[in-house]
Amino acid sequence: MILAALVLLAAASDLPHTLRAQSQALVDAVSAGDRTVWDRLMAPDAVYADESGAVFTRAQMLDQVTPLPPGVSGHIDVDDDYRITTSGDDVAVAVFHLNEFETFHGQKLTARYLMTETWVRRDGGWKVLATHSYAALKAPPTIVLPPARLDDYAGRYAAGPDLVYVIAMDGDHLVGGREGKPGKPLAAETADILFAPDQLRVRKMFQRDASGHITGFLDRREGEDIVWKRLP
Repeated sequence: MILAALVLLAAASDLPHTLRAQSQALVDAVSAGDRTVWDRLMAPDAVYADESGAVFTRAQMLDQVTPLPPGVSGHIDVDDDYRITTSGDDVAVAVFHLNEFETFHGQKLTARYLMTETWVRRDGGWKVLATHSYAALKAPPTIVLPPARLDDYAGRYAAGPDLVYVIAMDGDHLVGGREGKPGKPLAAETADILFAPDQLRVRKMFQRDASGHITGFLDRREGEDIVWKRLP
């Protein structure tokens, strides 16, 4: 009994290393276009939800693993934040980030993904049963607009009779926030598209009339808009 308990304890302590190695093997296989690794490590009833919102069965996911097209190369690394939570002896959930490094026809690109993998012990090994990938947000490049241009955005905007958003100059930059509350810095992604660095899912897309005067802006998040009209 003592020996069996020690064996189980040793296996449990080695599990994070085992699963992390398997997670790395899966993403290495994506870069190499080697579907045999996915075929070996995916459970027969596995599902994969990718960062675009598509959900693939095991067979559909295997079809996605193909060699990179000409002009594209790169690799994906499992981050050091890899951690697991177990449920009994046969289920483990891994949460971690992936860091992607890609060369796209000579241009260098990076991306970061938050991953959740559910692993189950089957047939003497650990198989991935469910995967969910989320593209981690990062701030886009910004541009510097002259103060006179920034001042053009300053004003009060209403999305309803009881909902007012105020944009104001604060030194050499803009701040914005609900009326009566402290404003937060706003940055320009391009002319007429502003964002708050702590709200990367949202873009403020300004609208102008035929004379070029700002009439309001759209708060756009995941393709849905909240319409703000400029107040006199």
